[in-house]
Amino acid sequence: MPPNDRDRRIADNLRLVHACANRFRGKGIDYDDLFSAGCIGLCKAADGFQPERGFAFSTYAVPVILGEIRRLFRAGGSVKVSRTLQERAQKAQRLREELARSLGREPRLSELAEAFGVADCEMAQLLAVSQPTVSLTAPEAEGAGQLDIPVDSGEDAIQNAIALREVLKALPETDRRLIELRYFEGLTQVRTAERLGLTQVQVSRRERAVLLEMRKRLTG
Repeated sequence: MPPNDRDRRIADNLRLVHACANRFRGKGIDYDDLFSAGCIGLCKAADGFQPERGFAFSTYAVPVILGEIRRLFRAGGSVKVSRTLQERAQKAQRLREELARSLGREPRLSELAEAFGVADCEMAQLLAVSQPTVSLTAPEAEGAGQLDIPVDSGEDAIQNAIALREVLKALPETDRRLIELRYFEGLTQVRTAERLGLTQVQVSRRERAVLLEMRKRLTG
């Protein structure tokens, strides 16, 4: 069955998940869990993307992927897995073992996804579900002790900057310039209106509308 637009977007943008997950390496959560959460975000982005709105899929997807990864930290470091997902993950693992025996090697992700009838991203999520979880609060007798994850870090600022830049790039030129003048160059609404050839009232109204739209895109 040929891939539809949704599956193609997922398969073509797994690099976004890796890029986002890599930013959180060393923060106390296993990379497989980071990648799995990012895959959930990518699938959600593919479901919610509206190409008619005129911005690139990557622009829409990055904030959604980051949101899912941050949700993982807020949830205490473990992806919440439903019973249905656990059952599908077990089937995926059995399929992986069967293919490994028949091929004489570990199957590639794309081979598994095709055999299972899902997108690469969803297969990556299913395989990650089957991996053992890493406790962030393991007692000393069981491991290296509790891992403290700071709530705020410079990494968050970097991620927010990346997401903001992607959203800004997707704005129409006048809207983007309005935000740059107001929030990056620090101009008043009156000075901004002069630069853009608008009235102060027009700038005020447009600014509120643009900020609302940006907030929606950033929070998914």
